[in-house]
Amino acid sequence: MRRLLLASAVMLCLAVTANTPARAAPDVLRGEQVYTRCQACHALAYDRVGPRHCGLFGRRAGSVAGFSYSAAMKQSGIVWNDRTLDRFLTRPLKMVPGSAMTYDGVADPKERADLIAYLKHVNDTPECAKQAPLRVLPAVEGAQR
Repeated sequence: MRRLLLASAVMLCLAVTANTPARAAPDVLRGEQVYTRCQACHALAYDRVGPRHCGLFGRRAGSVAGFSYSAAMKQSGIVWNDRTLDRFLTRPLKMVPGSAMTYDGVADPKERADLIAYLKHVNDTPECAKQAPLRVLPAVEGAQR
């Protein structure tokens, strides 16, 4: 009886995992399509209403010299990476209250992953590579990440 129960449990686990879709790897091309929403305010290689996205990863939020950020963004202490960008893109104003970014966010986790993959990919393209290195402002003491 015990072997029958164990065998049944194993079969049930196999059936459940076989029917569970595997998490797909982020899709850079789909991320580029998602990025078209960002282009209302942002560009890759130059500042618009929002700051440029070339050089985003590893950059401290609110640190592109010459761009007029909100005090909240400058003092956020965020360093952009996969995790912080995912959190921010989920609900920008929840993560950085007082931010000037008015976009409500990207609710779908797959779309966020695709967008982040695109932004990482594009930093290796000629459009971003030809950018002069950005001058980054000094860190704000006591800022949190």
